[in-house]
Amino acid sequence: MNKSTEKGLVPELRFPEFKNDAEWEKKVLNNKDIATFVKDREPLEQLKLNSYVSTENLLADYAGVAKASKLPPSGSFTSYKPNDVLISNIRPYLKKVWCADKIGAASNDVIVIRPNAKVSAAYMLHILKNDEFINFVMKGAKGVKMPRGDIASIKAYPVALPRLPEQQKIADCLSSLDKLVSANNQKLDALKAHKKGLMQQLFPAEGETVPELRFPEFENQTSWKKRSFSKLFEIGGGKDHKHLPSGNIPVYGSGGYMRSVNEFLYDGESACIGRKGTINKPMFLNGKFWTVDTLFYTHSFNGCTARFIYLLFQNIDWLSLNEAGGVPSLSKVIINKIEVMIPEIKEQHRITDCIDSLEELITAQSQKIGALKTHKRGLMQQLFPILIGEANAT
Repeated sequence: MNKSTEKGLVPELRFPEFKNDAEWEKKVLNNKDIATFVKDREPLEQLKLNSYVSTENLLADYAGVAKASKLPPSGSFTSYKPNDVLISNIRPYLKKVWCADKIGAASNDVIVIRPNAKVSAAYMLHILKNDEFINFVMKGAKGVKMPRGDIASIKAYPVALPRLPEQQKIADCLSSLDKLVSANNQKLDALKAHKKGLMQQLFPAEGETVPELRFPEFENQTSWKKRSFSKLFEIGGGKDHKHLPSGNIPVYGSGGYMRSVNEFLYDGESACIGRKGTINKPMFLNGKFWTVDTLFYTHSFNGCTARFIYLLFQNIDWLSLNEAGGVPSLSKVIINKIEVMIPEIKEQHRITDCIDSLEELITAQSQKIGALKTHKRGLMQQLFPILIGEANAT
């Protein structure tokens, strides 16, 4: 967020009707003029599923709150009321923030902040819905696996405060962007659901030899053939990369990209699956690449394409084939024994072209959402003055 200027504490970008308004006030979140950290308690017996809020049913990415699936067995919880702002206090769940629209109670992992008379609840919500707040709070986080935000840091978070009308104008502007992001997320979800449904129709169901949905030019063609993966491709194992100098050849493990080196293990298209660790997220690689020993790659395809094998990989429940009791693991033996139904090459190409077109739409939609989020971050940097470093404001 932009720095204060010689004119005083004002943002870089200000709505025209407020350009001649007074400077913004600088406070900390726990200041009596800003908010109260609620400590009221409510007996568990009075709770209902639709009014109980915990880290589990607060939705990620500031998407609100869902109905709780169950109530905890005992204990007292912080009560909340409409216009209170609730925030999960466990990383990575600090992006679970909600402005209450009803009365209820929250678990001990949820902080309830009640804006005072000079602060709009919607404005408060946007103060907490940004990475700057998360980074500030997590500097004092306690814990390793599920660190908790430091309450003292949360209370000391610096806040810039204009008059209520300007607060509401800013909140309305940012909320409209949030709604646009939400609408585009729904479109992305719909595209992913469409792809999933189409995949189910384009591949034969269990015990069938043809798919439910077949392109017209193949309706009178022969049935798909059952073949084991051992007959369709060979499996390559990854190798250590630490001795290799840096370069422009990407190195992948089961978790994804790791670094770039100056040599490659394989050059071409390949469907890859994790050998250890993340074994249920196939990836498709094309061109020169190197893999480490946690990732298998495929090559020497026989009667199939790498892209079609990648689609087949997405239809397999890999976790059910896990061979280890600790870190999930797969072996070449297990993979080679898997049998699948497969059509002729021309039909494979037709199916992959269809799915690829959907993937392009999904990628474009994801990029659009990313651009909207980037736009919002840039806008927030202009709509709020910088206050980090001024946490001792009173």
